[in-house]
Amino acid sequence: MSTWTTHPTHPATPDAAALLREYLAEMVRRWHRRPERPGEVDLALAESPSDDLVAPTGLLLLAYRDGALAGCAGLRWRPEWAELTRVYIRPAHRGAGGGAALLAAVEAHARAAGADRIRLDTRADLVEARALYARNGYAEIPAFNDDKYAQRWFEKLLPTRVDDAVAPR
Repeated sequence: MSTWTTHPTHPATPDAAALLREYLAEMVRRWHRRPERPGEVDLALAESPSDDLVAPTGLLLLAYRDGALAGCAGLRWRPEWAELTRVYIRPAHRGAGGGAALLAAVEAHARAAGADRIRLDTRADLVEARALYARNGYAEIPAFNDDKYAQRWFEKLLPTRVDDAVAPR
């Protein structure tokens, strides 16, 4: 069984920058259904920067599987809620519980920051991500933004205490 850990970091650190580039490269490939072309990932990084994933506007977590850099997830603070973004697990680490570990970690950070819910947008072609969110208690909601790549929107209400998350209903 794998051990997953997460640690907050600045998006400009080498590990974070590498993962964010890998994430956006995959998003470009899947959106266009072809390999990324020279400059496309740089354009995506410029179009959708991650520099706000630092205090006081956000947070970026790196995930490690058995000590190896394996993924990331970010939060942007909004009034009364947090926006989940940049959820990515390297292909070699997929299917080993990393997505759920990252979601649990960002939920704990959001709760500690006073957020009562997490919202996110995603694309229709990211079926694995949509399944991950559904498995972890995120429900589809009406659009809350007009991002040109957003096609599905999700939300999860956060219990005020961790004990509430596991209490029988």
